[in-house]
Amino acid sequence: MDNLDWFVLIFTLLVIVLYGTIKTSGAKTANDYIKAGNGAKWWTIGLSVMATQASAITFLSTPGQAYNDGLGFVQFYFGLPIAVVIVCTIFIPIYHKLKVYTAYEFLESRFDLKTRSLTAVLFLIQRSLSASITIFAPAIILSTVLGWDLITTNIIIGLLVIIYTVSGGTKAVNFTQKYQMGVIFVGLIIVLFTIFSLLPSDINFEKAIKIASANSKMDVLNFSFDLENRYTVWSGIIGGTFLMMSYFGTDQSQVQRYLSGKSLKEMQLGMIFNGIFKIPMQFFILFIGVMVFVFYQFNPSPLNFNPQGKIIISNSNYENEYKQLEENLQKNFDERTYVLNDILSKDKIEVKEKIDNLNYEEKIIRDRAKTLIGKAAKDKNEKVETNDKDYVFINFVLENLPKGLIGFLLAVIISAAMSSTSSEINALATTTSIDILKRNFSYVNDNNIVFFTKLMTLFWGLCAIAIACVAFLADNLIQLVNIIGSIFYGNVLGIFLIAFFLKALKSNAVFIGAIITQIIIIIAWFYDWMPFLWLNVFGCVMVILISFIIHLTLKGFRASPTIQQ
Repeated sequence: MDNLDWFVLIFTLLVIVLYGTIKTSGAKTANDYIKAGNGAKWWTIGLSVMATQASAITFLSTPGQAYNDGLGFVQFYFGLPIAVVIVCTIFIPIYHKLKVYTAYEFLESRFDLKTRSLTAVLFLIQRSLSASITIFAPAIILSTVLGWDLITTNIIIGLLVIIYTVSGGTKAVNFTQKYQMGVIFVGLIIVLFTIFSLLPSDINFEKAIKIASANSKMDVLNFSFDLENRYTVWSGIIGGTFLMMSYFGTDQSQVQRYLSGKSLKEMQLGMIFNGIFKIPMQFFILFIGVMVFVFYQFNPSPLNFNPQGKIIISNSNYENEYKQLEENLQKNFDERTYVLNDILSKDKIEVKEKIDNLNYEEKIIRDRAKTLIGKAAKDKNEKVETNDKDYVFINFVLENLPKGLIGFLLAVIISAAMSSTSSEINALATTTSIDILKRNFSYVNDNNIVFFTKLMTLFWGLCAIAIACVAFLADNLIQLVNIIGSIFYGNVLGIFLIAFFLKALKSNAVFIGAIITQIIIIIAWFYDWMPFLWLNVFGCVMVILISFIIHLTLKGFRASPTIQQ
């Protein structure tokens, strides 16, 4: 990177961290530290909710998702508006009325301590894993760009987040997220205009869309009922509604954002703000990924977007074969340049067949390259991620954006990581101190709860760093985080729905039902019974049915006559 990029990157991050720390330190009471003194306005809540969900993974992984598969991923969010309406009308009024610090406090008043503790523990498990991934994602970027050791990079990013989150608590999280979202929005707009400026002068917006459409990148809606398809209208509306309802209604990292609201109305308006703007924002990020794809129709792309792959393959037994694949990819690109003119002038069906054949041929070439990189890494006893989806966008940024803008875009991605991670460790600390420590240990009380919450913030921040140091890319980072959530969210949501609507079901039945359900869901995920979005529906339905069956069994057992001996 150029010196200007370094200056922009470091200056942007330091201003956010230092300003947030200075402006929000000094909280003395639990209400000030955990709920920001209940002074947040609706726009602060809305931006904070969006920033919590829009991690670095969103800006690192989502464009790569669109580059490979088009806009179809946006269907994942189709259930969001429905979920927001339900959360605003059911969840938020109850939390506000009870004046809770965490969502799980409500479950003790409805059931008992063990059910509250179980649900809190399930949250701690899944959110700690997710927090580590939100650190790991930008660490990949910096370690690749700067040549730093990945573990060192994880530690640096994690410590930056810990500094202001420990100092100011929820207020620091909310305060810094407003500025982080501002940096993010500006960065996204700049990068899209930059992409269009890099396209050939005769390729306008309409022609770029036409090229993307011919390559099936603009296909948004999939009405298929095939469960093999991860992203369809039905999985988005049904599975997405359950996932988003659980996320915004029962996940403390989100609940804590709107519990800091000044009033019930401010909390609800903040959530509605998120419901209105989240899908357009996600669509915009995916569209950037599609335009990156269009850019590479006119410019050669690397055989594997992870630069470590080329390093691993050099001086290996597979180097010559890899070079042959690079030549094949160049031939594919040359043929594609001829077809581009056809896209803009000839019969769509004829051109579509040519494009599909070229895309299939390119996929075969790239898959073969991944295999060779994997073999070379194994021979050298080294570790490298052959899956390069998450490197597409950052590779484009580093190779094609002007000086200064590279540093700013890196600041955008790292700011997103900091905003999301700060919310997560803030929520993990609150849940641990309020639901576990204060409720189960007498020495933790209102007088020292702020101290213990700060201590737990430090603890969970260090845990997230440690897990990040052993993380891996999996299929795609944006999918990995949602898979982790889907394994736990459906079960937790079902417990809350029982608490709200099924008054006849008591604590023992729900507690046992939740444990059985969680085991079944993990088995279902492990053996890939269904796409991960459907795990949310499956888990929610399962915990309700199993709890009801156990309730009837216990009721029948209690009603049976005692056998006299």
